[in-house]
Amino acid sequence: MRRRRIILDDEDEDPLSGVANLFDVAMVFAVALLVALVVAYNVPELLDDEADLTVVKNPGQPNMQIIIKEGKTLKVLNMTEELAGGQGSRMGTAYRLESGEIIYVPDDGDADN
Repeated sequence: MRRRRIILDDEDEDPLSGVANLFDVAMVFAVALLVALVVAYNVPELLDDEADLTVVKNPGQPNMQIIIKEGKTLKVLNMTEELAGGQGSRMGTAYRLESGEIIYVPDDGDADN
């Protein structure tokens, strides 16, 4: 009996010492979840520092956003009710197919689908 009590007394530790490792586990889980989401949406360009990417969220809606990733920089453009204005030139023609797909044909004849 006395021997058991001595062993238990030597094991006096902070009861919250195991909680410190939970933060590390949570961080690893969060990073793994983010990587899994990127892979699931087939957008590995988000993880590439040199890749350029443009994403349109809620197209045609009042709360539409355009997300532009150029290298390591990320810009979010929130669309407003105001019309854009300024000088410009015609770059090509866009066609909407019966399937809903939109094809852009540049004026100089180089067709990119």
